[in-house]
Amino acid sequence: MNKKTKALLITLAVFVCGVMTVVDGVIQPGYAVKSAVKFCLFLLVPLVFAFFEKSVDIKSIFKFNKKGFLYALLLGVGLYALIVGAYFAVRPFFDFSGIAQSLSSGAGVTKENFLFVSLYISFVNSLLEEFFFRGFLFLNLKKHSTRALAYALSSVLFSLYHVAMMIGWFNIGLFALVLVGLAAGGAIFNYLNEKHESVYTSWFVHMFANFAINTIGFILLK
Repeated sequence: MNKKTKALLITLAVFVCGVMTVVDGVIQPGYAVKSAVKFCLFLLVPLVFAFFEKSVDIKSIFKFNKKGFLYALLLGVGLYALIVGAYFAVRPFFDFSGIAQSLSSGAGVTKENFLFVSLYISFVNSLLEEFFFRGFLFLNLKKHSTRALAYALSSVLFSLYHVAMMIGWFNIGLFALVLVGLAAGGAIFNYLNEKHESVYTSWFVHMFANFAINTIGFILLK
């Protein structure tokens, strides 16, 4: 256990999530600018940090595990069905109109650019998040701290990081439920990374979760 690396990892993770929260919730630039900022914060900053902090491992988190591929595929398809099914199940009881309005006014997502944005979110954005929260933060923090802290911090930060972008989407009850679900999802992604020691398995499952969310977004924007 390296206390210095542990402190630096936690500080950097909180700082990056804090800056991204301000960008999402306060500055609210166009989607292209926001994506560029996120690319720098979630990828370039950790790479620069790892270059100077040699105890932080980046290369090994990109190992490809063939055994985990089928497992991730089945889990991803199941998760897609669960999320879309849950939407149709609760749609009669909750008002989702705020999502479409927030996507258009806050995130700049429209019918015209929806396909491009949804593909970016599913493939690129999900990889950035898996690299940062699971690969860079979780796997390295687990080496330099306790397993429990690595699970808790990466899962909670992953959930809270989404708060700014989801403001106005749901009523308070559903909002709290979504945050708990995101934290639980983060813990599951952590487990997949821990089991297969790479970000590819959790990235694949994350893609299917985003496919489901994009499906719901398409329905709401119609």
